[in-house]
Amino acid sequence: MQLNKLTVLIVDDMAPIRKITYEQLRRFGIGQVIQAENGAQALNVLKKRNVDLILSDWNMPVMTGIEFLKQVRQSETWRHIPFIMITAEAERDRVSEAIGQGVTDLIIKPFTTALLQARLQQAAKGDVRNRQSLVNEDEPELEEVQLADPEPETPAPISTTKQNTILVVDDTPENLTLLGGLLRDDYRVLLTKTGKKALEICCSETPPDLVLLDVMMPEMDGYEVLEKLRQHPNSQHIPVIFVTALTEIGDQTKGLEGGAIDYITKPIQPELLKLRVRNHLRSVDLQKHLQSDLDNLIEKEKLKNSVDQLLRHDLKGPIAGIVALAEQIKTDRHTTASITESSVMIDELSMQLLNMINLSTELYKIEQGRFELKAKPFSVHSMLKKMLTVVRKTFSSKQLLMYLEPEEEDPGNEVLALGDESLSYSLFFNLLKNACEAAPSRSRVSVSIEVIQQQVLITTENVGAVPEAIRENFWEKYVTSGKETGTGLGTYSVSLLSDAQNGEVSMRTSDKDNTTTITVALPLSN
Repeated sequence: MQLNKLTVLIVDDMAPIRKITYEQLRRFGIGQVIQAENGAQALNVLKKRNVDLILSDWNMPVMTGIEFLKQVRQSETWRHIPFIMITAEAERDRVSEAIGQGVTDLIIKPFTTALLQARLQQAAKGDVRNRQSLVNEDEPELEEVQLADPEPETPAPISTTKQNTILVVDDTPENLTLLGGLLRDDYRVLLTKTGKKALEICCSETPPDLVLLDVMMPEMDGYEVLEKLRQHPNSQHIPVIFVTALTEIGDQTKGLEGGAIDYITKPIQPELLKLRVRNHLRSVDLQKHLQSDLDNLIEKEKLKNSVDQLLRHDLKGPIAGIVALAEQIKTDRHTTASITESSVMIDELSMQLLNMINLSTELYKIEQGRFELKAKPFSVHSMLKKMLTVVRKTFSSKQLLMYLEPEEEDPGNEVLALGDESLSYSLFFNLLKNACEAAPSRSRVSVSIEVIQQQVLITTENVGAVPEAIRENFWEKYVTSGKETGTGLGTYSVSLLSDAQNGEVSMRTSDKDNTTTITVALPLSN
């Protein structure tokens, strides 16, 4: 889509940031730019206007960016809109949450105009490609910055090939000479005597990594410079260390409240200055890697979604065809008994394969809160009867007595549950498999079906009590006992698959009778 035909919605609670971002987007050639100061206001905009792309901050009052994202992705009307989140929050859990909710892209503050433009173009195309190379392409090389108002005694720009760039702002040439000389061997150092020039440098496309800022300067003091730095997206998060002769607690408090990260008093102690600069720049370097880390996370999520698409559509379709063919063979009057038996096994093995696909794809979506239930009526009795056939053969070596109550069902009184038949197959298969694995050889496993009020209750009971050590956390992930190859996902998946279908699951164990009983309650189809 051409940029001049795009309508972009900016969502940010800071008016100066919205204004600057608006101007940036218009320079990019964006056709229409709409502004909102929080997620709730943005939702009202979406109800009234057609929007092609959303650019949202994370931390906002009333409704945060992540809450806004959830609302957008839950709407059939808006869920397709590319959504770019701009954030200074980079904790992996929060990033994973945004990815799980369907964010199109994540941009870490601070960022350059070139990076923002490139990401907008990619999102508009629907192509969020591998960003490792994109980051390198979009970040221009640092350029030399000449001193503002140069004088004969003012030192020349100091430049090294080091990675980090430090801007020193002081109206006294001697202080510039001192600070520049202390840092030039380890960093690229830029020098200026005025707050105006400092703002120009910091708000440019090549901002410094750290600013050493004097407080007492003519025309614009350090506090005012810091305030203006915090109002521009390019400089909003640049670390600032005040370097000043002011020693009063009130002066230091004012600087730190304004967003400075440290306060160094004159006369300067060289070694202490170097240590503080080095320690703060370590955080800067970590921040620099965050964007590429986030990009890799998004790429992995896209890859996982592609695999998920393959499993759900490309594999499930043929398997469903195999199941349908097996059903046809079983009902063909001319089919021999052995072929009918084989078709039953084909049917059940296909369902087991569907179970494996469900566990590898649907569980993840359920865990992330992204699963959408499309409930339909299905026969629990019919499903369990077929399942017991294959489970008996699977565990034939244990010589278990397995039976279903009631064994037969009146066709006119068929009990139908309301849920996802494929997920329910996975649920009950894992339930029966667990019961058979836990039951001692030559013991019993029973399954019963009954209707109470508006629920279908499916109960399994097996000989063998759940060990006391795992009863408290029986339904938790990776909890297992006494199985050499156990993964601890069986009971966990039963619980998750029940919840996903608006059902309930419970377990009771009897040491006296040495039995374990598990009941799954699913909604009854009316």
